[in-house]
Amino acid sequence: MTHNVNVQELVDKVRLKVLQGEEYLDRPITTSDISRPALEFAGYFKHYPAMRIQLLGITETSFAKDLTHEKRKKYLTKMCAPQTPCFVISTNLPIPEELAEAAKNTHIPILGTHLTSSQILSNMTSYLLGRLAPRQSLHGVLVDINGVGVLITGDSGVGKSETALELVRRGHRLVADDRVEVYARDEQTLVGTAPAILKHLMEIRGIGIIDVSTLYGTGAIMPSDNINLIVHLETWTPDVQFDRLGDRGDTQTIQGVIIPKVSVPVKTGRNLAIIIESAAMNYRAETMGYDATKTFDENLNRLIKSNSARDTKEKEQHEH
Repeated sequence: MTHNVNVQELVDKVRLKVLQGEEYLDRPITTSDISRPALEFAGYFKHYPAMRIQLLGITETSFAKDLTHEKRKKYLTKMCAPQTPCFVISTNLPIPEELAEAAKNTHIPILGTHLTSSQILSNMTSYLLGRLAPRQSLHGVLVDINGVGVLITGDSGVGKSETALELVRRGHRLVADDRVEVYARDEQTLVGTAPAILKHLMEIRGIGIIDVSTLYGTGAIMPSDNINLIVHLETWTPDVQFDRLGDRGDTQTIQGVIIPKVSVPVKTGRNLAIIIESAAMNYRAETMGYDATKTFDENLNRLIKSNSARDTKEKEQHEH
């Protein structure tokens, strides 16, 4: 599942100026890749990426100025392909007259910005990556706990929403309840957001649908968040062994991104909100270099060595 983006949305979100073709801003953008034409100004179009946004900066326009009028017209006309969404001109540069004519004839808008080519390239790529990345819908609840995005998963009825509501009451922020749309921003970053129909809403059994932003304020919600940790709630049974020391290093791979995962047994009397809050804080401590399990192992080894030395000394004294 992917979202659709058109030129108008790019103009609004990246703050571009429409220099020409305002009536054609509904043209679709299908890729986050941006093209900076180079070989095209030398007449090489064998691998011209026509479906990309075409970005012209100081280098491209300066080279084009050295061409004859006939060549500029020929090459810029070929760049105005039917699938090209738009042209973007950086650094407040003027539109080459040959481009203005060709773009007008092919109904391609021309946008401008005061930013340099590198700056606007970064801004457009970052925005389009997030909007055009393939989406995956997961069953769970996403909550931001002191800056750590925690995806709470588990079977239906295990208490995910109720636990998330208690976390919100404790000052944390809800991103999505029941369904979480996730996408990989890059190879190491997984982002989660709520479907449009479920934004700010939670379903609590016995109560129904509640609006978290209305009940707890806008500070209790977030539009999206990185997913840093997965907490899986499992109904406790005596025959299932759960990790007690936290040294298994369980993970789950979603959209190619590896996310740390902990499983928490659900049992009557357990305060799941506090446990998940502690899991998030422990994750943060580990990312800062502190490992409580390693500290426990070191303390245990020191205790064993100390007891062993004491036993050896007592044995030697007894023999004498």
